Amino acid sequence: QVQLVESGGGLVQAGGSLRLACAASGRTVSVYGMAWFRQVPGNEREFVAGISRSGSTYYGEAVKGRFSIARDNSENTVFLQLNSLKPEDTAVYLCASAPIGIASPRTEYTYWGQGTQVTVSS
Repeated sequence: QVQLVESGGGLVQAGGSLRLACAASGRTVSVYGMAWFRQVPGNEREFVAGISRSGSTYYGEAVKGRFSIARDNSENTVFLQLNSLKPEDTAVYLCASAPIGIASPRTEYTYWGQGTQVTVSS
């Protein structure tokens, strides 16, 4: 069983930055596909970014050029850097992993964290 624990959320003004972290159990980060999603109550879960085992990265259209995903295999942690934040980025951000090793928007993710709240004020 893989455990994912997110951290780094908070309240930030529009135009600000945050760095989210997802700490995983085992050797997950170097082997699995790792991704970030976000969800607002009443809306569908939205793909934000993913990094595959190969290092290939994917980004949702709404965050391209502003967010970036990276991993640290030695710490078994995946990071999401959020820059130029907008009020519409407000959501719960969830970390997910896929044993298949690919982290595209269409990948089926097996493990999920509990999420961390990001709130952007205008």
